[in-house]
Formats: sequence, structure tokens, C-alpha cells
Amino acid sequence: MTKDDVLAILLKSSGYVSGELISSHLKISRAAVNGAVKALRADGCVINSVTNRGYQLISCPDRLFAGEVYSYIDDSRRSNVICLPSVDSTNNRLKDMLKQDLPSGTCMISNEQTGGRGRMGRTFVSPPNTGIYMSMLIKPTGDLSDMSKITAWTAVAVHKAILSACGVTTGIKWVNDLYIGNRKISGILTEMTVESEIGMVSNVIIGIGINVNQKQSDFPPELSEIATSIAAASGSKNLSRARLAAEVIKELDLMMDNWESGSDRYIDTYRSNCITTGKHVTVTNYATGDGKSGIALDVNDDYSLKVRYDDGTEDNVRSGEVSVKW
Repeated sequence: MTKDDVLAILLKSSGYVSGELISSHLKISRAAVNGAVKALRADGCVINSVTNRGYQLISCPDRLFAGEVYSYIDDSRRSNVICLPSVDSTNNRLKDMLKQDLPSGTCMISNEQTGGRGRMGRTFVSPPNTGIYMSMLIKPTGDLSDMSKITAWTAVAVHKAILSACGVTTGIKWVNDLYIGNRKISGILTEMTVESEIGMVSNVIIGIGINVNQKQSDFPPELSEIATSIAAASGSKNLSRARLAAEVIKELDLMMDNWESGSDRYIDTYRSNCITTGKHVTVTNYATGDGKSGIALDVNDDYSLKVRYDDGTEDNVRSGEVSVKW
């Protein structure tokens, strides 16, 4: 990881950084520093070097290098953040690694996914160099009935991260999709491992996909009317994916701190930004495929959706597919 640590140092500096300072900070040899700089140049980074002044980063290709993310997070957090150029699915890769007894908080970020997955077996289109595709392993205390709010809390965490890193406010479509206007910019897929004998959750992998810098013309025809990116919707250019990924990590860490303390600081933010309430919706049963239409009235304290159906009956929806008529 030496080259990523060197990149993080160069990114934090606005000028030249001496090889001696880098060597001392990372506790590596000057030869190792020079080797890391050569490796970064081979990756496409433009780095100036001047005798008696050191190294200065001029530019770096936007490929979500680990060093880019490291420059925005504390040194103590880096060891559990893995950045890869490409995977089939960050959720799949983390699941494959569970036998290594990974610590809670292990995070995997990829520059692209070749088999990105969404809810109900859908595909999440994950092209390179434009979005954020990441998964985090958490090991929350509690049984299965306690886990329903994790996806809602995650939606709030990503909402906060986007606001902090990009200055853009997103809406939350029940239960955990993020929208700008009536187009989706982020999806969340939560997968749990349950110890069946005692009904306790042992592992939760939270998968997050965010469309960041895509142009509207980048989306395939079947998605162009229903999806967008933060940049396309807000008119922003060259948003820092590394900074946003780091903000998501920070918000998820804070989320777990609140989980362990038993404090729900998310319900008010969820309600005030939920774009489903007040809308005409169709609730589709996963098992039967049957749909029922009505008005979404409110989000309950347990994050279920209160719906008054067209036949006058009311229900608190806890599962199923909820589509919104815009």
C-alpha cells in the first residue's frame, strides 16, 4: 500500500513535499518513496520532482485510487478500506472474504462493477470512472427484527454524505433509494447473514451505488428517463468521487456509533426528505406479484410506510416494492 500512502500525502499538500519527510512519516526508505512515485506515474499520475524540494502532484486520473480516498480519512481508518480497479460486485467480493474473519467496518470500493446488483435481482449499471460502488461489512448487535431500520439509516447516511461532499440535497424514496427530482441517483442493497438457531444477525453487508459524474447521455435508453447522476442533475462538473466515498465511510461509521448507543437520530431527517409521502403509490407484494394502489401518508417510527389504499383500508408497509406516480 506504499504508493497509496505516498499519494495521500501528495494530495494533502499544495506544494512540494520532500522525500525525506515522506520517508520519515511512513517509516520507509527513500528508495521505497522513489519506487512509489514511479508506480504512481505508471498509473497515470503526473508528479514533478525537483532536487532539494521533493515531489509535487500535478494531476491524477480519476480512478478512485486508494490514496485518493486515504487523503480524506484518518490514518487509523485506512487499514480496513480496500480499493480495487474492478470487481463483479463489491457485495459479492466482501461475502467471499467473510471466511477471513474481517472486522466490522471493512469497506470495499471499486472503480467499476461488471456485475453490479440491485434489489429484486435487478442490475445496477456500474461503468468505470464515473460512479461510486462500495460495500461495508458491519456486525450490529440485535436480532432480525431490529435490522429493518439499517437500510433506512443507510439512506440517511448517504444523503448526508452527498450534501456534505457535493452540496446537493437528495430525496429519499421509500425505503432506501436516493433521488434528485424524479430520477434515481443511488441504490442500496443490504444483505444479512442470520444464525438460524438463535435468530441473531451475524453479518450485514451494505452495498451502495452512486451515480456521480455521468452525463445524461451516458445512460442507456432504458434508464435515461428514470436515472441521473449528481453532476448531471446539479450542473456540477468533476465532482470528487474520492471525497464522496470518504464522506460515506464517515457517515456509516457514525451510523454504527448511533446504533450501538441505541440513539435514533435519523427518523426526523428521513421523514423530512422522504419524497414518497403524499404521493400516489402502488405497493407490489414480492411473493405474489399483486399490486395495490393508494396514498402514502407517513413514515412510522419503525420506518414502515403508512398507506391508505384506494379501497379505504390502511396498512403499514414493511416490505415489498413501492412505486411512485410522479
